[in-house]
Amino acid sequence: MSTASVVAPGSLVKSRTAKTPDPTVTDPALVRRAVKAAALGNAMEWFDFGVYSYIAVTLGKVFFPSGNPTAQLLSTFGAFAAAFLVRPLGGMVFGPLGDRVGRQKVLALTMIMMAAGTFAIGLIPSYATIGVGAPILLLVARLVQGFSTGGEYAGASTFIAEYAPDKRRGFLGSWLEFGTLAGYIGGAGLVTIMTALLSADDLTSWGWRIPFLIAGPMGIIGLYLRMRLEETPAFAAEAEKAENNRPKTPLREMVAGQWRALLLCVGLVLVFNVTDYMLLSYMPSYLTGQLHYDETHGLLVVLAVMAVMMVAQPFVGALTDRVGRRPVIATGCAGFLLLSVPALLLIREGSLLAVALGMGALGLLLVCFTASMPSALPALFPTKVRYGSLSIGFNVSVSLFGGTTPLVVTALIGATGNMMMPAYYMMAAAVVGGFAVWRMAESAGRPLPGSAPSVAGRHAE
Repeated sequence: MSTASVVAPGSLVKSRTAKTPDPTVTDPALVRRAVKAAALGNAMEWFDFGVYSYIAVTLGKVFFPSGNPTAQLLSTFGAFAAAFLVRPLGGMVFGPLGDRVGRQKVLALTMIMMAAGTFAIGLIPSYATIGVGAPILLLVARLVQGFSTGGEYAGASTFIAEYAPDKRRGFLGSWLEFGTLAGYIGGAGLVTIMTALLSADDLTSWGWRIPFLIAGPMGIIGLYLRMRLEETPAFAAEAEKAENNRPKTPLREMVAGQWRALLLCVGLVLVFNVTDYMLLSYMPSYLTGQLHYDETHGLLVVLAVMAVMMVAQPFVGALTDRVGRRPVIATGCAGFLLLSVPALLLIREGSLLAVALGMGALGLLLVCFTASMPSALPALFPTKVRYGSLSIGFNVSVSLFGGTTPLVVTALIGATGNMMMPAYYMMAAAVVGGFAVWRMAESAGRPLPGSAPSVAGRHAE
């Protein structure tokens, strides 16, 4: 707590200390618990969410009637993209709520909704059984997923950022995306095993349900982890300032009052998520649907790339604490601008080595974003509107550009016949991201806006 809060009004001491509040000394054990719970919860959420894209080809056969594989894949990715259209609504609900009632309560609620929506997909009858009701129910479940996810990333990154010491925020924040990759690997690994062990008929008739039904027990575990968390020091300080009577922040203040930071957020999230969804969600289907690559081998390549990314993640996160977020993000933008075409040409060559090299290059460039964004994005906004403003900016960008990536690129290839469209799309995103990082301020090693400085307690690892 700042000394300014206990000094008599009008005193000289207050005027001096109001500008230099006492630092928050973080408890290493509490920080580790917060990071683990947020990262593990995020892993569970993205296992649920990611499985949909890994098994998209099979879902197209189950839920949509067309005999045209491209039309089925487009329909499946259409339902995938529809969930992103409601993400801004979820952000507008959960973000401001997180700024009012606390980060921990909202993160527990998003976990419940995400697990319920994913579990429901595993129970939906096929199109052959109930006809048009099947894709309608699939769409409803996806909308529930999308709405709940609207409060997830902003809340989890805010939670870790507000707990982390200023000089270690990049390293600790990088574990959030480590959890995301772990969830993706869990989903991809399970789909790969099922694809290898089950016949095509068994996978289409009942096997595809298994990863969705796993969401039930996983959701319970994630809820337990998040219910054990304590509120962040930054949020607790804000609540104490207002004597536990925090006024409701109008939505327009979260938008109009933060317009410059929101534009930067949208640009950074655009390059982050276009490249993320291109590599981790679209490429498995690109390899099988467009290049006619063996499905099991394609998934194994993606699995290996994500494992490499996981290893690199904390090291690059720590690097951002030393050299800054901006240089690392700028490196990623430049890399995608220069290497997207060569990498995709390698992937299209078709041999296992060429595909692995092309995917590996894109994966390592993506780490520049996954390791930096969890600490860079929360630092764009002050504490009192951080969850709400970040939720809005993040989800608007993801909805318009990130989640629609598989659908847009598939449609562009279908319309033009140009198999290089994924590379061109990533290059365009890199230009936007480069402009955003040029305009953003460096936040490494500095207090979050609106919060006291934060330092690590003794015995921090």
